[in-house]
Amino acid sequence: MSRPLLIADVPWLLYRACFALPKSIVDGEGQPVNALLGTVNALLSAVEAWAPRAVAACMGAEQAVYRVELYPAYHAHRDPMPEELARQWQLAPRLLESLGWTVFESADLEADDAMFSLSRVETEAGGRALLMTADRDLFQAVEERAAVVEIGKDGRPREIGPEHVRERYGIGPELVPDFIALRGDPSDGLPGAPGIGAKTAAELLRRHGSLEGALRAVGWSEEGLAPLGVTPERPRVATALRDNAEQLLTFKRIATLVTIDVQRPPDRATDFAAGAAMARELGMKRLAERLAATA
Repeated sequence: MSRPLLIADVPWLLYRACFALPKSIVDGEGQPVNALLGTVNALLSAVEAWAPRAVAACMGAEQAVYRVELYPAYHAHRDPMPEELARQWQLAPRLLESLGWTVFESADLEADDAMFSLSRVETEAGGRALLMTADRDLFQAVEERAAVVEIGKDGRPREIGPEHVRERYGIGPELVPDFIALRGDPSDGLPGAPGIGAKTAAELLRRHGSLEGALRAVGWSEEGLAPLGVTPERPRVATALRDNAEQLLTFKRIATLVTIDVQRPPDRATDFAAGAAMARELGMKRLAERLAATA
């Protein structure tokens, strides 16, 4: 089997490490470097586990402008970036690039969109993609040659393939945006359909094939979509669908990742020696020593 392209959700890794590791992890000037350390450590673990042909480290906007325009409450509940993380956020590209990893950044779109696009480019070229993230939006990228990498409670990464998505949510990866629209996504500020949880959302999608199919089935229609006849759904469910149809379709648009023009990264091995030099420059002595020893 060919070596995969490892595609990393850098914003998630930075936030995760910032809150998981003590702020007492500092550089030579007393500035926190816990987020940088945790991000690099997580990626090194994945590199060790899968020996990828290259690593694509994706960064992007906190929220895509078009998604906020569609639904102003999108991400509005999130606290501002902590000051100690903001500095590390700016340093992250330099450190990641020094390790031989390709950094993809977008000022307008989110890291998820870049990850989705890179995955598509990789699989269309006959390669295999591993997406390292905790964002459920990216389960829609899962296919035969693309899997999500989760970090378990034991710290070990593991692959989530199409069968795992079906076991977890009761629907296939292609219906993940529909599922998010119906059930909601608290992390993104999407409330979903009132009173519809994960089980009901999955049942609706299995019966009707899509969010639009479920809406048509309970008598909703818009120009170009004729109702197929009212299905005897529970009155509460039917009312929740009909009364919130337009908003639910908006939620699906927000949850659907977009493809952007990206180039397939060339094969590139992790450069432990250069990474050690950069870690030393950033005052991360222990990381520098470990990378130098690996080199």
